[in-house]
Amino acid sequence: MTSGKSGPTRLVLVGSVVVDLVLPVAALPPRGGDVLSTGATFVVGGGWYVMSAAARAGLPTAYAGRHGRGPFGDRVRSALAAAGVQVMLDPDAVEDTGLCVVLVEPDGERTFITHPGVEASTDTSTLAGLAVADEDAVYVSGYDLAYPVSGPAIGDWVASRPSGAALILDPGPLVADIPADLLAGVLRRTTLLTMNRREAALLMGLNDATEVARAVRGRLAAAALVVVRDGVHGAHATGGELGDLIVRIPPDVVTAVDTTGAGDVHTGTLIAALAAGLDPLAAVRRANTAAARLVSAVRAPDA
Repeated sequence: MTSGKSGPTRLVLVGSVVVDLVLPVAALPPRGGDVLSTGATFVVGGGWYVMSAAARAGLPTAYAGRHGRGPFGDRVRSALAAAGVQVMLDPDAVEDTGLCVVLVEPDGERTFITHPGVEASTDTSTLAGLAVADEDAVYVSGYDLAYPVSGPAIGDWVASRPSGAALILDPGPLVADIPADLLAGVLRRTTLLTMNRREAALLMGLNDATEVARAVRGRLAAAALVVVRDGVHGAHATGGELGDLIVRIPPDVVTAVDTTGAGDVHTGTLIAALAAGLDPLAAVRRANTAAARLVSAVRAPDA
């Protein structure tokens, strides 16, 4: 995905939206131990952060993942409606949406425990029925590629899309669990790859962000843009209009309170900025600012 006025006019997320139970803790407990949390907050998370950020930035956005008929699914649909995101599928008749326990340490670092729900069961027939235009940008998460049902189905569906259609991939923390052939096939179609430094190291076996950005381009679609998010060091970008140039875009300096969703907000803002015609560096700068605002704010529970 590159910038330009002829870019996508809608973002479609094929993947997961879950409910997060956020627990602030002084430190992670030792194995077999316990730790007291200073609070407990339910918020909608996962792909919701990507979509709400893109919609807030002015890009029409739709959710093409599954969602449950239960208290968690109800919460997800309410949050999507509030964000102005179109819901493309009906609620599942039996299962509910999944839950993610988020342990947040004082420096804002978060650790996840995810219990997948119906969103992990997007299958071939579900995807075949989606009204997705060739001009739409499609977002895929590594979480969904790692799930045994949705992973192969999404991989096949992505392969059936027109060559060169905008495909955004965030490999996520489960990138090492994605079958190698499946991941390789999705990467070949990817026009925008965005990931944090840890995920980049898992994907490429390299610890230096610039080395990863340079090395991964050969596995992607032609002229794909690569963004490696590196926390307090900002982000590195290469490919697309930048060609072989690797540029570090410094972050906005803030005090982190909770980094949950920061990468997703960065990605949603980046997609919208590129679709609006911003050049890659300007788009990443805008995404850095959006992520900084999120991590420096105290989260309130959703309705």
